Amino acid sequence: MTRPASLRRRAAAEALGTALLAAVIIGSGIQADRLSPDIGVKLLANVLASVTALGLLIALLAPVSGAHLNPFITLAAWWSGELRPRHVAAYLAAQFTGALAGAVLAHAMYGQPLLAPAGSVRWGPGVWLAEAVATAGLLLVAFGLTRSGRAPLVPLAVSAWIAAAIWFTPSNSFANPALTVARSLSDTFAGIAPSSAALYLAAQLVGAVAGLAAVVVLFGRASPRRPSRVVTRSPAPPAPAPPSASPADGPGPPAARPAT
Repeated sequence: MTRPASLRRRAAAEALGTALLAAVIIGSGIQADRLSPDIGVKLLANVLASVTALGLLIALLAPVSGAHLNPFITLAAWWSGELRPRHVAAYLAAQFTGALAGAVLAHAMYGQPLLAPAGSVRWGPGVWLAEAVATAGLLLVAFGLTRSGRAPLVPLAVSAWIAAAIWFTPSNSFANPALTVARSLSDTFAGIAPSSAALYLAAQLVGAVAGLAAVVVLFGRASPRRPSRVVTRSPAPPAPAPPSASPADGPGPPAARPAT
């Protein structure tokens, strides 16, 4: 049985994974913006690169940290009793730090300012509702599959949901506070104005609560893990000596050797 990774390794996996995801989302948006004037082609290129990277990173990092790459996934895991509070703090710090580092990396590769407030305004009640729906669906897919014993499907299913939500919602399905903050500092195709980002974060929170509620209704709450107990055992009594063999029985068993 493989031992769980240390908290340091888990945090490193979360930081690296979120950084790479942010770099792919922002970098592919810059590339698409340079290659085509057609907004539909730009969005398609951005979506394909982003969800492909997301699925690969989840599959790669899940054995190390669970591949949350999203503060709401981490908080939901804590609420479900799957993560300790000190692990939550480390995960969240790693995710936000990683997302900002990924934004800096993408900008550096394309010669952009390393961090600059975005100018893309994404506003309106329908947009906020859409962001809540996208976030709720993400948590329902991720935790619903896990609760129903189909965790191996999570990388593909989560990527598929995000791809669908980007296309069917006017918010373009950010559904991730760490990436939303990073994208608010990216004045590129994938960016979002800081004023818009604040309400996206609020909508994501509402969606996360709704998504968890749906998981509980459909699959029930996760069974809380019982704390491990240390059991003190008294020394085992010495084993009785084997009965002596009679000549008729043949030679008896060899004498036991003391443990060295």
